Amino acid sequence: MAESSIPKFFEKNLKERLSIVGEFANLTNEEIKILESATGGIDFSQADKMIENAIGTFSLPIGIATNFRINEKDYLIPMVIEEPSVIAASSKAAKIARVNGGFTATADGNFSIGQIQVVNVDVQETIPKIIASSSEIIELANSKSETLSKLGKGVKEIICKEVKTDSNSMLIVELIIDVGDAMGANVTNTMCEAVAPLIEKLSSGRTLLRILSNYSIKRMVTASAVFDKDNVGGEKVVDDMISAFQFANNDTFRAVTHNKGVMNGTISVANATGQDSRAIEAAAHAYAAKSGMYRSLTEWTKDDSGNLLGKFELPLSVGIVGGVINDHPIAKISKKILGVNSAQELACIMASVGLAQNFAAMRALVTEGIQKGHMKLHARKQD
Repeated sequence: MAESSIPKFFEKNLKERLSIVGEFANLTNEEIKILESATGGIDFSQADKMIENAIGTFSLPIGIATNFRINEKDYLIPMVIEEPSVIAASSKAAKIARVNGGFTATADGNFSIGQIQVVNVDVQETIPKIIASSSEIIELANSKSETLSKLGKGVKEIICKEVKTDSNSMLIVELIIDVGDAMGANVTNTMCEAVAPLIEKLSSGRTLLRILSNYSIKRMVTASAVFDKDNVGGEKVVDDMISAFQFANNDTFRAVTHNKGVMNGTISVANATGQDSRAIEAAAHAYAAKSGMYRSLTEWTKDDSGNLLGKFELPLSVGIVGGVINDHPIAKISKKILGVNSAQELACIMASVGLAQNFAAMRALVTEGIQKGHMKLHARKQD
């Protein structure tokens, strides 16, 4: 596999770096000026429209991770993070992964889950009534989004389940919504609220909460890569990294820090592209505990040749239309640099960067130690 076409990126000055990124992503002079100004991309008037009681803006560094090849396509990866060496470490990991073709990633359809809580109801008696009226519920929900309806998307399925508490049982009606390339929180909430009166009528109960679930298991993404044993540092290092993974996968105290390192990569890209990082983190950590014990989000093994195999799977709710990514100048530029055409493509990138960062952190831990290897800002020989 060919080397990255951008050697020694970290040695370039600001204008040189912006020139390289600008040419790669076909940025306009205005977009380059926004990046060069280092103001964070928005002024107070824009901030005041985004949140309540605004008093200013807060900036974080944005940098570029190099060497990434994902699904046979080369990327420059914008990352927003305050922690030193994360971008350099990810770039170095991506360079090692390139030897065997880079990262392979897949993403499921972009389905959001909306939940309507129904109380004061006979759950088992009511479920057949709701299911029998699924078409009516779906039609009403979809009438609330002309955009999704035109695209042939919207609510595709109704699911009913019983949730038992210490004092009673409640019915939860779930809307499975194809939100296209949007994150979909607003449209999901709108649809849940719209169908609540109909569900009350059908159930003779009372609807309470009507809101999406951020546990987005209908939006699973998987990234994997093969790291050549010689480039990793030899088979002993490979074995030590697998042992480090096994530690994280069987000890919650280690798993929390291990997964924080994974999310350093994924959330940096989320920040750069205006995603809901809190929703992403919440879903990822819930998924880490799906077995009943909090475990590693990544999996590390080796093949018959002794190479290191990495895999990262998580529910990942992202969008490339609507919300901050349409309003924030830096988020829009980041999207343009990535050149993504779908929410699934963005999810594949974010998962691949998370896997790369986990590789880099574990390799540092089992060799020179995290302080020297992972945290030292100027030890950045990724090219």
